Amino acid sequence: MVSGRLGAKWLAVSVVLLTAAPDIGPARADDGFPFGMAMTMDVARQPGSKRLPNVEIGDNGEAVLELWCKGGKGQFSIAGNTVIFVAGPLEDRACPPARAQADDELVTALGEATNWKRQGDFVSFIGTKTLRFRLDTN
Repeated sequence: MVSGRLGAKWLAVSVVLLTAAPDIGPARADDGFPFGMAMTMDVARQPGSKRLPNVEIGDNGEAVLELWCKGGKGQFSIAGNTVIFVAGPLEDRACPPARAQADDELVTALGEATNWKRQGDFVSFIGTKTLRFRLDTN
């Protein structure tokens, strides 16, 4: 009879622990905006270049851009799924014309984005053109 009571107590304790800690289980993806993270654009490399555009986003939305050739700063403002990106001046690094144009088009597309969404390790900026980035998680 003692073992029956002990078993019932363990069962009761187990039920209490499992209901008190519902988050035990597989990790869940964070679907929030990736403040404090870096991400790399999900595109093919340009011929003759190993670089891919990347963006580091600070905790307050400040951004550091390293594009195919140019670099600069900007600011993200987020409200729900709405995004506003304002670019600062870009540093012209004597870029070949094709890369300079691609950088300018990328910054323009970021500035025209009106919405964003996150799916796991991917963040998309949606506007006249959709730009997809992969979070740097390593």
